[in-house]
Order: sequence, then C-alpha cells, then structure tokens
Amino acid sequence: MSENTRNPIRFGLYEVDEASGELRKNGAKVRLQEQPFQVLLALLERPGEVVTREYLRQRLWPADTFVDFDHSLNTAINKLRDALGDTAGNPRFIETLARRGYRFIAPVQVDAAAPVPVLPGPAAAAPPAAAGDLPRPHRGLIRVLFLLLQVMYLVFYVIALAQPDLVWQIAALNMGAGTPVLVVVVISAVIGIPMRLYLLTAVAFDYRLLGEKFRRLFPLVFAIDLLWALSPLLIAYEIGLGLALAACAALLYAPFSQRTLIRMAYRYE
Repeated sequence: MSENTRNPIRFGLYEVDEASGELRKNGAKVRLQEQPFQVLLALLERPGEVVTREYLRQRLWPADTFVDFDHSLNTAINKLRDALGDTAGNPRFIETLARRGYRFIAPVQVDAAAPVPVLPGPAAAAPPAAAGDLPRPHRGLIRVLFLLLQVMYLVFYVIALAQPDLVWQIAALNMGAGTPVLVVVVISAVIGIPMRLYLLTAVAFDYRLLGEKFRRLFPLVFAIDLLWALSPLLIAYEIGLGLALAACAALLYAPFSQRTLIRMAYRYE
C-alpha cells in the first residue's frame, strides 16, 4: 500500500487505521482478528475490483505454510462480515464472486476529500451506504433467541413423553383418536429430542458451519414443527377454539423464524 493510503480509510460508518491495525465504527473500536483485518486491507487496496482467492492465499499464507486454505479463508471472510454487519446474500461491503474471489463494493475514502471511485459493474445494484444506518441486532441476541426456541420444543417433548396417558385421554376427548395421536406425538418427540439437543450444542459452541447444516436439516425441522404446531388443538376444549387457533398460528411461524435466525447468525457461501 502506498504511503498516501496510510491515512485512515473510510467507508460507510467505518474507519480503518492500517498503522494501528484497528477497525472503528463511529469512532468505537470494533474487535477484529489479524487475518480478517488483512483480508479487509487487501480488498480496500482495490475497491471495485476482483481480489482473487489465490491472491489472498499468497498474501496471508506463504507457500511453506501448511493450512486448510479454503476453510481458513472462509472463516476469515465470515468474521470480517460479522464485524461489518454484512451478509453474503445481500452484501453492502463484500461481494462474493463464486469460485473467483471477492470485491469491495462500497465507496471508499482515503480522507474526507479524496474518494476512491468504485468501478461500474454488478456492484451498482448493491444497497447504498446509507443502509448502514439501519439498526442490526447483536449476533449474541440472535443466538439466544434461537436457543430459547429449542428449549421451548424440548419442554413440549418432555411433558408429552412424561404423561402419555394424559395425552391419550385429551386426544380421545377432543379428537376421538387417542391412539393415532399418541403414536404421532411419541415418534415425533423421540426424533425431535436429539435434533434439538444437536442444535442447542451447535449454537452453544458457535459451530461455524451450522448455517449449511441447518439448511440441510430444515425439511425435518419443518415437518416435526408442523406437527407440533397443531398441539394447541388438543386443549381447545379447555382454552377455547379461538385461543387454540392463535397458538397454532404462532407455532406455524416458528420453523421459519428459526431459519431466519440461523441465516442472520451463520452465513454460508
């Protein structure tokens, strides 16, 4: 990087100080590890241009370094996007070009009077820098909400399995089909418990590939959640049909809210 770019580099609400190795947002320091910071510098050196994965490999990992390059680079990009509040699906700063590399698409300023123009191209369709003013929930809050949903389902399963006779009686009274309903409840709960425990532990330990894993698991999550969304109908006689239908509607939305939370917290290329 040339000497004149030693000045702070600004884009949106962010400022990069190469000399101190710091990323700041509105003057507040943003925590960012060394490798993601070096990736950011490489992208800022060539705003609007494609920075290939091979170039980043040569810059960050010398030829005699033994490392899982693809995984390490993907991890660095994900951490960088987390720090910038960016997403791969709707990027404001870092655009992914499949099998080629990455491109920094936001306007960049070396100082207040020296903007570096962005080259025309697909980046023109990106949201304006003003979109950075929109509030974004903290990633920790997203993970907590997802964990609470898993705990809710676990409670449902445990209560149902702990009182199978009661489930049979309620189903027989309200639906006239005690045995079939009980069989469905037991089978779905037995499948659902290990599935929820997996999701709980994956989020608790912040498994970085959970986004891709959940995408593959979602059809099973959706099927089980769809069955349990009808569970308030079992107690419609006690709480009233209107309240039971309202509870069903809320539970029908739960699998989609889980998918949204996962996509916000765990991005995949």
